[in-house]
Amino acid sequence: MTLLLSYSVRNLGTRKLTTVLTAGGMALVSFVFAAVLMLAEGLERTLIETGSPDNAIVLMGSAETEISSVLARNEADLVEFQPEVAQTPLGHPLSAKELLVLVGLNKKGSGSPAHVVVRGVGAHSLELRPQVKLVEGRNFRPGSREVITGKNIAERIQGASLGSTLRFALSEWRVVGVFEAKATAFDSEIWGDSEQLMAAFRRNNYSAVILKVPGAMGFNSLKRRLESDPRLSVQVKREMEFYKGQSEMMAKFIRILGTSLTMIFSVGAILGAMVTMYAAVANRTSEIGTLRALGFKRWSILTTFLAESLCLGLIGGLVGMSLSSVLQFLTISTMNWETFAELAFGFRLTVSIALYTIGFAALMGFLGGLLPAWRAARLTIVDALRAT
Repeated sequence: MTLLLSYSVRNLGTRKLTTVLTAGGMALVSFVFAAVLMLAEGLERTLIETGSPDNAIVLMGSAETEISSVLARNEADLVEFQPEVAQTPLGHPLSAKELLVLVGLNKKGSGSPAHVVVRGVGAHSLELRPQVKLVEGRNFRPGSREVITGKNIAERIQGASLGSTLRFALSEWRVVGVFEAKATAFDSEIWGDSEQLMAAFRRNNYSAVILKVPGAMGFNSLKRRLESDPRLSVQVKREMEFYKGQSEMMAKFIRILGTSLTMIFSVGAILGAMVTMYAAVANRTSEIGTLRALGFKRWSILTTFLAESLCLGLIGGLVGMSLSSVLQFLTISTMNWETFAELAFGFRLTVSIALYTIGFAALMGFLGGLLPAWRAARLTIVDALRAT
């Protein structure tokens, strides 16, 4: 058996052009397959990691997003002062009443419009989001028309870099800092003082309240009390679960569309492998007859040609996966379907995606080689030797 496997592998080297072309077709399909999975994974990770495991988010009961949520001031005040909420050393609740609005700004270079999230934050918002770190400038001063911008916004939006001035809500806002948020959705936001933003947008309601509530027992107790309080009409979720829900629809669409296109492309790759293997069978008919005359069984011949086709698929899969790994250095920008805001995220390659890609390529090789291998195995000794 070892002899037959080494024989099939050596034959790949003797047909260099057809091997390269067939493996190249499979590599392109594998590249697309991996890229789609990496894109969906990058979107999900960007949004899920936006939330912190100990944070709870309180929204209006019927709201699906922060932008569509409305919490009156008295409701937000009531939500803050709950026994399960962690406190600062000074005894204040570790919470933040926040406002979310969409503004229209122009992209750098093209000047095309983009919807950008502006988040009005409180004194503890940075403390509640440990992934957010200032990398340029300073934080805005409370009570001022100053803002800080996420890294992606500073790079992509006109007037959003350090020292520039943004114009929205009939006001001018000076950019005094730029922050990074470990490639989460916060990187695509603008932050400012919530009271100043509420005044500028002529609003008197918050969008959400963020609370630090460590432990499952504390969270469950808080959720039961707030959601059953007749004075409130709110929903309470873990922040990570909330952002995971925000990513599900778009990530599912990317996977379904991308996988469908990949399946269509894979038909061509499978047919290419099939043609290659049929040609190999035709060119090596006498060799098959010799192997059969030496005592090798039909299943051995079948396995030999299947192994050769599988090698083609694995080579294509490894090449495609290697090419797709370069995509991790790219960041793309698109619209978040839940909030209709600009969202920048990158491709992410995981071990499971790599295994899926190689497995998919191996499957293409198997399907492409199955019929030719079956034909080779069915050749009789007489017919095979007569072809010499």
